[in-house]
Amino acid sequence: MVIVAGTIRVEPGTRDEFVAASRQSVVRARATEGCHEFVVAADPVLADVVVVLERWESAEALMAFRGSGPGDDLSAMIVDVRVEQYAVVS
Repeated sequence: MVIVAGTIRVEPGTRDEFVAASRQSVVRARATEGCHEFVVAADPVLADVVVVLERWESAEALMAFRGSGPGDDLSAMIVDVRVEQYAVVS
């Protein structure tokens, strides 16, 4: 199991646009084999922060989906990324 979790700080005033623009990726990820959970959501307290949570069956499944990362439209809104990948061993 692989967990990807953390926060993305975006340009002031763009958080809701970022979350909305991420919807297609969320739908695509959830339809991908090996994806157990994929969420991009607005932080309820910090107006410029987006929370990311992903659970994948394996690192291979994650990498098969990931590709090259966010498109230019989303990248232009990002100020800082603090997202980590964790391998879970049962």
